[in-house]
Amino acid sequence: MKVDQGVLGTDLASVPERARQIEADGYDGLISAEINSEPFFPLVLAAEHTERIDLITSIAVAFARNPMTLAQVGHDLNAFSRGRFVLGIGSQIQAHVTKRFSMPWSRPAARMREFIGAMRAIWSSWYGGEKLAFRGEFYRHTLMTPMFTPPDLSHGPPRVLLAAVGPRMTEVAAEVADGLIVHAFTTERYLRQVTLPAVERGLERAGKRREDFEIVCPVFTRLATDAQAFEVQTRALREQIAFYGSTPAYRPVLEAHGWGELQTELNRLSKRGKWVEMGQLIEEDVIDAFCISCEPKRFADVVAERFAGALDRLLGVRIDDSDVRRDQLAKLRGI
Repeated sequence: MKVDQGVLGTDLASVPERARQIEADGYDGLISAEINSEPFFPLVLAAEHTERIDLITSIAVAFARNPMTLAQVGHDLNAFSRGRFVLGIGSQIQAHVTKRFSMPWSRPAARMREFIGAMRAIWSSWYGGEKLAFRGEFYRHTLMTPMFTPPDLSHGPPRVLLAAVGPRMTEVAAEVADGLIVHAFTTERYLRQVTLPAVERGLERAGKRREDFEIVCPVFTRLATDAQAFEVQTRALREQIAFYGSTPAYRPVLEAHGWGELQTELNRLSKRGKWVEMGQLIEEDVIDAFCISCEPKRFADVVAERFAGALDRLLGVRIDDSDVRRDQLAKLRGI
């Protein structure tokens, strides 16, 4: 199991040193996310100041862009990093796509399948010399001249990871992407009962093997070793879980545990801006379902108990103690 650290953050001036440190700490990858900043700029700096570590967007919003723009960015970063870039994309939800980005929204799973297919067609025209003739329901790309073909084709296209929560988008990921980014708002029960069966259906439909497909998951952790830090982490976890839980699209995760009414109440409070009150509704059993809570030296053991055979990569893991981190990363790589 690979282990990644991040997110790089919004302060571009601090990215080079932070990226160097993450690589020196022994992690396999670092992450840049599209939250309140552009996700690709930090990875340009990270590519320049690291040598071996993977550079991952988790995630860039696909539907805020088009296949050509992401194909170009993906190529450029992969070429500059000498094959280390991983393009992690997601759909976002309708409200953000239409109201924040002012972009079209319809049938997100079908649109995403076509989006990735269009990117691959563009890359095939660059790397394989094929005529660009992609004509789909949502996207059409039929013009590519030598002037607009990138000159450095030595590293090929980046790997593509697709984020998904529901089974339909998960099947699309298994069909057309190189891997799946499981949403952090996922429990072991939902992963094994809903996500993994959807992956198998998608792989079977595409004639792909599980060993050639990477399942990646950001994990909530509570690894504090003193009471004050434990309380700070607990408060942050309650608020984060409540925020995600208020989203209707994520209701099935809560329903898998019989917590559907919690989602109703969280959604109601979110519309009133009651963010603190929302966090107070998250009980300890909900935290335990979503979060790995343990001493840092037991982290790998708890991960193995929950996720052995299910996940290939963990995102966003941070262990501060260097000796403990070295030991835990070694154990995780053996899972």
